[in-house]
Amino acid sequence: FYHLDSSQTPVLGLLEDVTRKALLQQHVTHQQNEIRLLESLLSSYSHMSPKILGRSESIRRVKAAVEKIATLPSSTVLLRGESGTGKSMIARLIHHLSSHADAPFVEINCAAIPDTLLESELFGYEKGAFTHATESKPGLLEAADGGTLFLDEIGDMPLSLQAKLLSFLETWRFRRLGSTEEKEIRVRLITATNRDLFELVKENKFREDLFYRLNVVFIDLPPLREMGEDVLEIADHFIRYFNLEFKKHVKGFTREARQKLLHYQWRGNVRELRNAIERAMIFAEGDMLDAQSLLLGSFHTTVPETSPIDAFRLPPEGLPFEEIEKKLLQDALKLSNGNQSRAAQLLRLSRDTFRYRLEKYQLI
Repeated sequence: FYHLDSSQTPVLGLLEDVTRKALLQQHVTHQQNEIRLLESLLSSYSHMSPKILGRSESIRRVKAAVEKIATLPSSTVLLRGESGTGKSMIARLIHHLSSHADAPFVEINCAAIPDTLLESELFGYEKGAFTHATESKPGLLEAADGGTLFLDEIGDMPLSLQAKLLSFLETWRFRRLGSTEEKEIRVRLITATNRDLFELVKENKFREDLFYRLNVVFIDLPPLREMGEDVLEIADHFIRYFNLEFKKHVKGFTREARQKLLHYQWRGNVRELRNAIERAMIFAEGDMLDAQSLLLGSFHTTVPETSPIDAFRLPPEGLPFEEIEKKLLQDALKLSNGNQSRAAQLLRLSRDTFRYRLEKYQLI
């Protein structure tokens, strides 16, 4: 605009609407930041995506089985192995490698949900099916339709629910609790257990017909103590993971630390290894983890040079093993005042293995 006043010097001014330009620039900057964030997340996901680590013969067999099974979307899979061997990760990897990787992956731990709730969680229910059922709710079967349903700790599923699961597997049809309407879905079923299902069948604690229906294809996951130097590769993987998680720059382990990892028994398997590395990474100050930073074993204690095991000698006439095992279980419960987790630690057993042995001798 041009302004002229007889009492003032002429002034020439220009007006520009910068609001739209600023908004556009702000939008571009926002998009650039989002792209950088997504690139960072994609890089982290690519680095930490599910994969099987290790080069031992047992791990090579697992890899071969997973790759074969992933190409067969309708096969039922049973994963067997001790607690902490990575059964959940293997289930996710099978799903990830399959042709329906973009479909849902639904996981449920049969041991973590009370028997009275497990059926409704799995099959869903209609409004009014039971007290407090104020609205209808689809179950996890429906949530997994077209994808993968992973039932962990299948050995802990109650017998009454096993019959309903078997019926579903034979027809791919089911009814919600309180409903007469049949629903039909298709899922890949993967189950897992750290218990001997065949023994449970013999003890009438697991249905034989369901056992054979689930045991179509099985994969045995080896315990970490039988994987040799694979433990070092897995430990290095966890260092890379926690470097990202904790924003640290740890390069690896000292020679003494690596020897400590190799010679430890890893009764908690990969889960115990992960926890040990995470604990060490939290307190790490330098760029290497040393042997002192790896606190291994229950309550961070070490076995004394002269232990009760060293002093024990089997007499020439032999001993009744089952009676001794039962006595050890009873003594552990007594020392721990009935605390099963503490009793399991006293015997260097996982809690699930300890509970299995208690049931074996009818101590619970």
